[in-house]
Amino acid sequence: MTARKKRRLSLLTLTVALVAAAAALMLSAFRDSVVFFYAPSELQAKPIPEDRQVRVGGLVVPDSLERHGGGTVSFAVTDREAEVRVRYTGLLPDLFAEGEGTVVTGRVGADGVLHADTVLAKHDEDYMPPEVAEALKEQGSWKMDGPDDMTVE
Repeated sequence: MTARKKRRLSLLTLTVALVAAAAALMLSAFRDSVVFFYAPSELQAKPIPEDRQVRVGGLVVPDSLERHGGGTVSFAVTDREAEVRVRYTGLLPDLFAEGEGTVVTGRVGADGVLHADTVLAKHDEDYMPPEVAEALKEQGSWKMDGPDDMTVE
């Protein structure tokens, strides 16, 4: 092999190594900002590290909303198979209600309670977050009577 070919090969090898290192750094940076969606039954079935931020969607369990001092509330979210207790400090959205769809983002503590940073509620009477609707469809709890009529059994 001539010196010129060796130089080209080493330059190509160095370029590939640098691109691989840059890709590894980008992926490790994105890993911390990715938030995975879980239904309550999936969250209970999979061990989730306490430091991992997760998004859980489902229906707010009727009669589960408890108001504590200092703007802290707790409630349960269900996908009709399992329930996850949620604790949140802050103002709930105006449309937040028991029996309605919600998506919460936070971290699961050692006590099994999801300590939420964000609580989202539906924005009108026909909206259900897509992840929640999909989870309910998989459970068989979601039906569509017509093109505009979506109900949860």
